[in-house]
Amino acid sequence: VLQISKDDVTALQCKVVCLIQNGNFKEALGIINTHTKVLTSDVIAFEKAYCEYRLNRIENALKTIQSASQQTDKLKELYGQVLYRLERYDDCLAAYRDLIRNSQDEYEEERKTNLSAVVAAQSTWEKVMPEDLGLREATYELCYNSACALIGQGKLNEAMKKLQKAEELCRQSLSEDSDVTEEDIEAELAIIHGQMAYIMQLQGRTEDALQLYNQIIKLKPTDVGLLAVIANNIITINKDQNVFDSKKKVKLTNAEGVEHKLSKKQLQAIEFNKALLAMYTNQADQCRKLSASLQSQSPEHLLPVLIQAAQLCREKQHAKAVGLLQDFADQHPANAAEIKLTMAQLKIAQGSVTKACMILRSIEELQHKPGMVSALVTMYSHEEDIDSAIEVFTQAIQWYQQFQARTNYGCCVFQPKSPVHLSLIREAANFKLKHGRKKEAISDLEELWKQNPKDVHTLAQLISAYSLVDPEKAKVLSKHLPSSDTMSLKVDVDALENSHGATYVRKKAGKLTGDNQQKEQGQGDVKKKKKKKKGKLPKNYDPKVTPDPERWLPMRERSYYRGRKKGKKKDQVGKGTQGSTTAGSSELDASRTASSPPTSPRPGSAAAVSATSNVIPPRHQKPAGAPATKKKQQQKKKKGAKGGW
Repeated sequence: VLQISKDDVTALQCKVVCLIQNGNFKEALGIINTHTKVLTSDVIAFEKAYCEYRLNRIENALKTIQSASQQTDKLKELYGQVLYRLERYDDCLAAYRDLIRNSQDEYEEERKTNLSAVVAAQSTWEKVMPEDLGLREATYELCYNSACALIGQGKLNEAMKKLQKAEELCRQSLSEDSDVTEEDIEAELAIIHGQMAYIMQLQGRTEDALQLYNQIIKLKPTDVGLLAVIANNIITINKDQNVFDSKKKVKLTNAEGVEHKLSKKQLQAIEFNKALLAMYTNQADQCRKLSASLQSQSPEHLLPVLIQAAQLCREKQHAKAVGLLQDFADQHPANAAEIKLTMAQLKIAQGSVTKACMILRSIEELQHKPGMVSALVTMYSHEEDIDSAIEVFTQAIQWYQQFQARTNYGCCVFQPKSPVHLSLIREAANFKLKHGRKKEAISDLEELWKQNPKDVHTLAQLISAYSLVDPEKAKVLSKHLPSSDTMSLKVDVDALENSHGATYVRKKAGKLTGDNQQKEQGQGDVKKKKKKKKGKLPKNYDPKVTPDPERWLPMRERSYYRGRKKGKKKDQVGKGTQGSTTAGSSELDASRTASSPPTSPRPGSAAAVSATSNVIPPRHQKPAGAPATKKKQQQKKKKGAKGGW
């Protein structure tokens, strides 16, 4: 037909529809654009917008739909899908409501499913409280979308129950078809299981979540968006551990077409995790490149700057990190508070506590917060700067006083003193009393006592503080203390004395025998006197001899100490040059002693040997007991010898 008539409208329209059915969207769009004179927007607006939508030219598809002269039901359906992809959820919700209200056909269930998906997206990404649409959750798609909306609200347990119900409905609906295999069912359930694993991860059950994530990856689902989200979640579980596994999972997030399957916030989260993984794997250049790209995409976002600062800190460039954060805080005052908190943390890590305090005090919107006051007081106390700590308390109390004055001026209902204000005054008074500033604590204590005159504890503290400054005032105030008669103290004294923490424990009286009872009765009034034990005297003690008055002093410090006497022989041995002999060397010669005849016989010995010729030299003499020792040695050798050479 087109060979006969190139501009036949019906033939061109039929060819475009055939190409769309075959998935050749680019070729179909090319034919539409080349025959614009014949194929006007009134004739083929839907086909053109649909081709642009499938080619991910979402902005062009929106323009094509809006330029159509007549808004058909088909264009309205496509308009809702386009708005969802552009994340214009409010407009999308209105479009689907209009479609459901004004149409009645077999596609009503699909429209309700899309409507619930829009509500779930609002709850998840925009943190909007979802409204009850009154949809009957008869399909697993509706149950799944309802679970996603509950996750956005933080109702994790309820969301898990919805997902379990969705799983049951999915199995039931798919098992009815005989052509569907178990693998097909598992593939369809993969997205439900992925959401279950995400809930487990949020609940802190990381091991269970990781196991379920890996099971889904083993199925090799065709949905690249699902694989990218699961891989990203596994990387967040691994953090700075198991980096090799995280590197493999990152490849799944780079698959073709992922950017068209996920929302902007999901893609942004994946890019943030890529930058963090580059930092953990010491890829500094890659980390800087990714974080700079993220910062150019969203200049007001905190995370890119924080990642860059963290990378600089890993490189020991703390000054550059602080400077980078300071520049960002100056350019974006709305986010200055969080940035300054990070700067203070870096200063504390460097040991500059005073500078960290200065940075924290520059955050005006947090100066009066109890957490900030507590942190500053603790840090100043650590630096022993008590005056600055008291100044922090004073500024916070003054802020609450000014706030009270402003609200009263505006005729707003406000308590005389808010609980936070009173707690700050009390903490300031206790801090001053602890550090000996009782004069300064008096005004705070008086303020507290005015707010609650029945507070005995505050009154006692006030009297204690006045006792050092104005004793007369302390006496006057002490009259307000309750008397001991009015105080009803129901205290069990015995139980208190026998308690575990008591310093004095009363001993329990043991049972007395008959004799002991008589002794107790007879000698009850007589106090027993303890006998003093006599001190032990030394064994060589002589009562006639007066003891040495210097006996308590060490021997070296006594007046009669003359030092130790060294032996003569010890002085003689070893003196002189090597090889020289001394006068006493002959006495030490064993050969001479043995050969020379003794001058007199030893008592109890035999007669002396008369001639020197019979004397045996020392080397030839056998020591007593030598044969016996030889035999013992031989016996030992025989016992131990079991083999030859």
